[in-house]
Order: sequence, then structure tokens, then C-alpha cells
Amino acid sequence: MSELHTVRQPRGAPRLRLLSAAAAVAGLAVGVAIAFLHRPAAPAGAPGPSGAADLTWPAGARRAPGFRLEDAFGRPVALAALRGKPVLLTFIDPLCRNFCPLEAQQLDRVLRSFPPASRPAVVAVSVNVYGNARSNLMLDNRKWHLPREWHWAVGSGAELARVWHRYEIGVRVSTQTIGGVTVHEVAHTEAAYLVDRHGFERALFMWPFTAAAVERSLRGLAS
Repeated sequence: MSELHTVRQPRGAPRLRLLSAAAAVAGLAVGVAIAFLHRPAAPAGAPGPSGAADLTWPAGARRAPGFRLEDAFGRPVALAALRGKPVLLTFIDPLCRNFCPLEAQQLDRVLRSFPPASRPAVVAVSVNVYGNARSNLMLDNRKWHLPREWHWAVGSGAELARVWHRYEIGVRVSTQTIGGVTVHEVAHTEAAYLVDRHGFERALFMWPFTAAAVERSLRGLAS
């Protein structure tokens, strides 16, 4: 399964500007473009070798849009229910075998840098409606060594699309038949938001990001 990191669709008035660049990766021999959008009006951390957040917002400036989806066992997953602790909100293809497992690994390192009682929650919203079977999610839990703080968030195509739109996540699906088998190739923005314990977005990390950068932003919330 290959992924495409695409330009996000802005919510509200046009606020975003193309900042950088492209790279190619292998995956069914498909070239993958990486595009990153920068909001000029937002007070942003400068991306670069230091591994800072790509965008930051002051406390109380940008409410994280609410949603209600389900986890791998059909239990509700709602951002509002996690109020009181920071949340790392990311967007993952359960069938991905290139970037998404690497991102999961970085987020796991973030969690392990904190004592269990003060770890943030991780909510992984699926970007692949064809990969949301419980067996796929449980396989990822085992293969990716996902921590107990990790919450899958799945739903119908319409439910997921509303969340993607609210968080400006681009998702594109191309379908082809290979040897009589229908293959759905998912292209999506690879990004993670840091939501503070009051439910406000505080930072955005575009892949590739480092665990150290996310940890730094998390510790900054308490300073």
C-alpha cells in the first residue's frame, strides 16, 4: 500500500500557503509527493533540523473540532471524552506498511518518555475505509507494538470524511484491478495534531517528525 502526502483542504477562509517540497518513495512503484501547507497568520514554530513543530497556536486560540467515532471493539471514541489530558491526534491507514508504522513508532517513543500517569492519549483516525476491520487493527497493534494509550477511531466513509475535512486532511483513493483483484490505493496527508487538555489545538507536526519534537511541545504545555 503506497501513500501520497497531499495538500490539505483549508477550513474556513483561505489561510494556507504552500511551503515545501517533494520526495519519492517506493510502494507498488508509485512516486509519492509530500506537500506541506503553512498558515501565514498563525504563530508558527520554524520547521527545520531542530525538529520543532511545523505550526503552533497559543492557548485558547483554536478549538479542536469534536467528533464521535468507534474503536476496534465498537466502543465510542470522542475527543471531548479525553478532555483533561493532552491528546496526540493523527491520521493513519491501517493497511499502510511504509510511513504510518514509522509515525506510530515515533509516537510510541513520545509516550515512553513520560511516566504512565502523565502520558497523553493517542487517537488514530483511519484514512482507509477498506482497512477498518478489527482484524487489521489488532494486527497493527501487535506488529507496531502500539501502547495502551493508543485509540483507533473508525467509522463509515461519511463519518470519517467529516473528520478529515475538519482537520484539513487530504485523502484520495484510487482503485485498480491487478490480476483480477481489486486494489484500493490510499493517498493521504501524514500529520499529527497536539491537542491540549482543554481541547485546543496547540501544535501541528507534518511527517517526517521526531519524537523529541513532539515531546518538547508536550512539556511546553505544562510550563
